[in-house]
Amino acid sequence: MSGATKLQSATKQVHEPPRAILGPTGNRARVLEEARRKIEVLRKSQQKPKKPVEKMSQAAVKNNLSVDSTCSSDSSSSSSSGVSSSSGKNVKHYGIKKVEDVRNGREIKDVSSKKERPVKRCDWITPNSDPLYMSFHDEEWGVPVYDDRKLFELLVYSQALAELSWPAILHMRDIFWKLFDNFDPSSIAQFTEKKLLSLRFNGNLLLSEPKLRAVVENAKQMLKIQQEFGSFSNYCWRFVNQKPLRNGFRYARQVPVKTPKAELISKDLMQRGFRCVGPTAVYSFMQVAGFVNDHVQACFRYQECNVDVKKDFKPKSEETEIVTKALGNTCVSHD
Repeated sequence: MSGATKLQSATKQVHEPPRAILGPTGNRARVLEEARRKIEVLRKSQQKPKKPVEKMSQAAVKNNLSVDSTCSSDSSSSSSSGVSSSSGKNVKHYGIKKVEDVRNGREIKDVSSKKERPVKRCDWITPNSDPLYMSFHDEEWGVPVYDDRKLFELLVYSQALAELSWPAILHMRDIFWKLFDNFDPSSIAQFTEKKLLSLRFNGNLLLSEPKLRAVVENAKQMLKIQQEFGSFSNYCWRFVNQKPLRNGFRYARQVPVKTPKAELISKDLMQRGFRCVGPTAVYSFMQVAGFVNDHVQACFRYQECNVDVKKDFKPKSEETEIVTKALGNTCVSHD
């Protein structure tokens, strides 16, 4: 019995796995200690590139790169959630600061200030007006004109207002220039009937036939006025003593469609052979060419057009001065 027992105990000792050697606090304590040591090494290795990450994020913000792309590139270099979140906060902090600085810049402040204080214009210009029409009001309407070609162009437009509106005319301005040879009176005066009927836009006549014939006839009469007065400008400005009339109306509804002065000019033009130059068309011509300043007082252009008055306006010759002086005195006495 004792021999069999010894044999069984020997067999058990051979098949039993060897036990690990215990540390001072047991196997579990040694495993935890090794895990902490690995985590500490990992943290130290991840904390080393912290400064380059911040520099890269700052450089990215300076180069107007997106914050999200910088954060994704920074977090890809680390597998630890704690480190990636801290670096992400730094990047987002820089990004928000830069964006706020840009939004508080001088240029954006200037734009907002302009929106808070809109420019006051004449009542017939509204926020929904055609931008081209608005620019026309701000830059041309009411500015004194002394160039003969420009005056003739504005006279044609004033006649065309019976058929077209100002916005429509302004959008077709290049067509008018092309078909009327840049409003050269000497060229238009030579238009034949065939040439006249060829002045078409999109298959239709630019203006009605009576208006087109009036333009050609007025060009011929304008050449005669240039010979008599030196220029069409001299002739026109003598009616207002070389100085624009200032009405100073407060409201657009007070602006008339014609005046006694317009009736006087209309009568003189028709006596000289001009056509389609009724008092209403003539007064529109006076307004747009700056012979009268009909901007309302509250409009910012009212004072600016007064400043634009030409002060050194003089006739070109003594003969012209004598003739225009006589005509001017006659006109003033009738008004």
